[in-house]
Amino acid sequence: MNVQLQEPAPTMDRPIDLLRACHRRLTARLDTLERLSGHLAEHGADADAQTAARRVLNYFDQAAAQHHADEDQDLFPLLYSLASHPEGHPDLIDTLDRLGAEHHALEADWARLRPAIEQIAGGEVCALDGAGDWVRRYRAHLETEECFVFPQAELLLTREHLARIGRSMSERRGIEGEVHA
Repeated sequence: MNVQLQEPAPTMDRPIDLLRACHRRLTARLDTLERLSGHLAEHGADADAQTAARRVLNYFDQAAAQHHADEDQDLFPLLYSLASHPEGHPDLIDTLDRLGAEHHALEADWARLRPAIEQIAGGEVCALDGAGDWVRRYRAHLETEECFVFPQAELLLTREHLARIGRSMSERRGIEGEVHA
């Protein structure tokens, strides 16, 4: 008997679902970062803290940057082009403008936070000044995308739009193969 215990991971054929999956991984890394300060206070920069810091670094240096590019270069421009669609929300353009600006602010703040996390990954205890505020802002950002932007994308984007986004996401990651949305 073949029992599947979890839903299969989304593919490039379902780019909005893939973006949601990225959000789940982002949230997991934000959770790790939130717990890291307490762990440091209790255990110092032990092996667990170093591993957690390396995971946070790896994710926000690579996958999160790709995710922002997926949205800024692919999803948001298509949604801008469809903003006057009769089913489009009147706040879509303002929301996309704000989210794009937030991407830049979150990335700039990551660059300021990163050296402390790098020190922890290297075994040093270091204060994570500003991390809590950064995590809160990132979570609010993700919530807006989940509750507003992705539903608008599902409403407005055609199969061709989705295929274009999927192809671009694949190319950004160096993944070969055809995308059918």
